[in-house]
Amino acid sequence: MLGRKADALRVGDGYRDDVQLGPIIDGKQLDRAKDLVDRSVAAGARLVAGGTHDGLFYRPTVLADCTSGTPAYAEEVFGPVACVRPFSDADEAVTLAADSEYGLSLGVLGDDLATAMSIADRIPSGQVHINDQTFNDDANAPFGGVGASGSSRVGGPHANTEAFTETQWVTLKPTAPTYPF
Repeated sequence: MLGRKADALRVGDGYRDDVQLGPIIDGKQLDRAKDLVDRSVAAGARLVAGGTHDGLFYRPTVLADCTSGTPAYAEEVFGPVACVRPFSDADEAVTLAADSEYGLSLGVLGDDLATAMSIADRIPSGQVHINDQTFNDDANAPFGGVGASGSSRVGGPHANTEAFTETQWVTLKPTAPTYPF
């Protein structure tokens, strides 16, 4: 089903209303995503959809039969690649998602918001998106991850204050006191 959804997405000029996915940021990143997909297939993952590109326009790609050692699962891709692993219940899904050195962004989909929040709370991540894509850019929100995905937050008023200032306590009296010694 995910493969059919990926195949149905239109790739192209992101300013057009009938396009769902724009280009990868640059050739270096395109090469990285393609390399991760190629290495994943060579390691035993099954290519279900995508895996091709036209210039910087990389087709949404779905890989099945992934393991914790599959390159596109074990490394951050930064491209339209889903490396699918089956699970039997929410606890196993949490275990799989939390078993990574990375933690930039997390998306949890579900009708029961309390359950989705509970799942998200158990997975280390710098950003959490419930019923949304894993990247949701907002200039007022801090951006950054945990673990190997980063050790700080960039952006947002509070994060900027923390990142670019030093706290200093200052007291002030109009004149110096006279001491009896």
